[in-house]
Amino acid sequence: MASRKGSQQSRGDGDKYSVLLPTYNERENLPLIVWLLVKYFGESGYEYEIIVIDDGSPDGTLEVAEQLQKIYGKDKILLRPRAKKLGLGTAYIHGIKHARGNYVFIMDADLSHHVSGSPVSLDNTREGGYDLVSGTRYRGDGGVYGWDLRRKLISRGANYVTQVLLRPGASDLTGSFRLYKKEVLESLVERCVSKGYVFQMEMIVRARQLNYTIGEVPISFVDRVYGESKLGGNEIVSFLKGLLTLFATT
Repeated sequence: MASRKGSQQSRGDGDKYSVLLPTYNERENLPLIVWLLVKYFGESGYEYEIIVIDDGSPDGTLEVAEQLQKIYGKDKILLRPRAKKLGLGTAYIHGIKHARGNYVFIMDADLSHHVSGSPVSLDNTREGGYDLVSGTRYRGDGGVYGWDLRRKLISRGANYVTQVLLRPGASDLTGSFRLYKKEVLESLVERCVSKGYVFQMEMIVRARQLNYTIGEVPISFVDRVYGESKLGGNEIVSFLKGLLTLFATT
């Protein structure tokens, strides 16, 4: 298949960035991450929108999002909630249907990804002509802060096993701080079958299959301040099943 490097997409003043924020019990974190995003995009001059995809959070996250929409405006904060928790992968698929930008950011809503990484990703995509740019915790100045030894071993182990089995051409497959050209993201989600945390890994593997170009920028990942991690035993088992499925089918 011919290389898809440099997919034709506007890179001038007409560019717009859609930020997808899947949420589940992020009542405390959502106002902070939205404020940081609004501040960054406002100072940078980039056109943007923030799409909040809440999966029926029992802590009132959606109500908080509604208040933020009143503060910042419906043109900047789009609410696309779902009735219940349906998985991270399907949340992105749902969100992209409503994205009006020609670039799409995906990131966590729990403040693990600092918004200061956004301009680096933007510059790399625009100047490097990449189809997607992925933040990496395992290259250059990247790192993880606030995790206990168990979490670090799980993340490192998952990435190592994935590198050995799939050879994806990227150093951090389980991270979720990425910037895509919209048509690239649409093409990838059409092909992905995963719904949970393995979705991030499959996206990179499919991108490699389709000869999309992948850039990487080092990021610092900081453990959440508020709320609890969604990573549990079921997610780990699902990840391993998804990994074996990709190994058998790619």
